Amino acid sequence: MTALRYQYRIYPTAPQRQMLARTFGCVRTVYNDALKIFQDAWRAGSVRPSMGAVAKAVTTDAKRTAERAWLGEVSAVPLQQALRDLATAYTNFFASVSGRRPGPRVGPPRFKKRTERQSARFNRNAFALKASGRLYVAKVGDLRVAWSRALPSVPSSVTVIKTATGKYYASFVVAVDDGAELAEPITDPEAETGIDLGLKAFAVLRGGKVIENPRFFRRLERKLRKAQRALSRKQQGSSNRAKARVRVAKIHEKVRHTRADWVDKQIHRIVRENQAVYVEDLCVTGLSRGRVAKSVHDAALGMFLGRLESKAHRAGRTFVRVDRLFPSTRLCSACGALTGPKGLEGLSVRQRVCGCGAVHDRDRNAEINIRREGRRLVAEGLPDT
Repeated sequence: MTALRYQYRIYPTAPQRQMLARTFGCVRTVYNDALKIFQDAWRAGSVRPSMGAVAKAVTTDAKRTAERAWLGEVSAVPLQQALRDLATAYTNFFASVSGRRPGPRVGPPRFKKRTERQSARFNRNAFALKASGRLYVAKVGDLRVAWSRALPSVPSSVTVIKTATGKYYASFVVAVDDGAELAEPITDPEAETGIDLGLKAFAVLRGGKVIENPRFFRRLERKLRKAQRALSRKQQGSSNRAKARVRVAKIHEKVRHTRADWVDKQIHRIVRENQAVYVEDLCVTGLSRGRVAKSVHDAALGMFLGRLESKAHRAGRTFVRVDRLFPSTRLCSACGALTGPKGLEGLSVRQRVCGCGAVHDRDRNAEINIRREGRRLVAEGLPDT
């Protein structure tokens, strides 16, 4: 079974928006109160208190006090979920410090701030899907949902999200059978491609097929700059500043949604047309720290690779990451000679002539080499990564 998220737009009424705002605030308060107890115990050198004792202190006992009595106005379920999130954050932190958790180092939990994006999670005890198509949420009521597609199974939880632009979404977690999304196998042995990612051209596929870089952020950068300039001139706390902030948030939202939709469409086409996909394992984090950081973030290479891998596995396609140190650009795909330019000097060389007489386009040559290396890894029986 695989857990997937399905997100839909919801339209709460004015009273429901007020109750959701209270819920978001209570979730943040309970999380911060619990975190403060753990931090105080650590500073005092005391034994770390149990999560059960902390949960009782920040919810059950706190509701009986005058300063936290308003915690009883909202559902207790999202408050419990916030404490589970805190426990998970501590678990990940300690596992990272001890080396048991792979990947980059994870820091300790931090206090939640009141931001424009807020959320609260409800489990099955606190929500229900009505036959009328409405979503019932405890203490909030029946929410109108814009169903764009049916849920594949009964959801285990739902997260109600408010974005910076004032829109509300319901994000369901559902369990899907591993074979539910398997695509029809492609018997053609040539139905496979390497993918050479870049910034000038977003990707080069087999046969020299080029996916142009749409540069969604660059297109709206001038409009965003004007909106941010107008926001900086507005008086703090004024209604005009609030409106200007929403205008800035809407530009960011448009860039994000347009980019995500475009990436999903490219991935769908690649997975549909190829039985095997071979990509270079880029160090996106390192690339995003250099001179081309803005372009790397705009291209969303990390999001593309992550979603492509997930989609390929669910569709039953072969997906292989070629080691990032493999010299796909420098290697001649005709004779195998390692004669290409090194380092930064090779970035400006779009075409080169090998000593064997072969004329190479840099990206097409890299795609061929990535595909061949991916085939070799599969032939050696290495697992998909």
